Amino acid sequence: MSDFADRFVAFAVERQVIRFGEFRTKAGRWSPYFFNAGLFNTGAALATLCEFYADAIEAQAPPFDLLFGPAYKGIPLVAGIALTLARRGRDVPFAYNRKEAKDHGEGGVLVGADPRGKRVLIVDDVISAGTSVRESVVLLDQAQAIPAGVVIALDRMERGQTELSATQEVTRQWGLPVCCVATLDHLVVHLARDSTQVETLGRLQAYRQQYGVSTPAG
Repeated sequence: MSDFADRFVAFAVERQVIRFGEFRTKAGRWSPYFFNAGLFNTGAALATLCEFYADAIEAQAPPFDLLFGPAYKGIPLVAGIALTLARRGRDVPFAYNRKEAKDHGEGGVLVGADPRGKRVLIVDDVISAGTSVRESVVLLDQAQAIPAGVVIALDRMERGQTELSATQEVTRQWGLPVCCVATLDHLVVHLARDSTQVETLGRLQAYRQQYGVSTPAG
């Protein structure tokens, strides 16, 4: 287990960004846990989150020239990650999109650095149905950019529309490697260390037995 993945899961549980209970997913499944990156909602929490993203990018990401954050959750993430990487000595340009095209000023839907001809790393929180990635790839293609990969916070390692996980489907469909800060494996290990979480761990393992895949994206 990578050190940053272990620390990230502990941080997310402490912040109640990973919550336990009964939650309905986009796929209509009842999940024993839920991950909501929008709850990293203070300056300090966002700064810590972006440090973890930077760790994952430095350890796993394919070569890239520019970061792209899909609206809306990707916007603070991409800006924060760019700041973090700059503090570490790598000044990376970034861009994001608007939900609606601007019809005045510079116009268009893309904001920030020009991605034309650049290898682009897409930043997201999780991949559920792959909708955000698909929309990002279309935008980047239209901008004559080169989608290079995706980085997310948590890989749920859960089947998507096929026997593959949603993250694995992204790799198969677009040829994009997906790197992540942590996976369901790391969450299971975290819960196994806590004697007060035996019941929660049992529910999670049962859910994983029903819907999980054996290997993370990569």
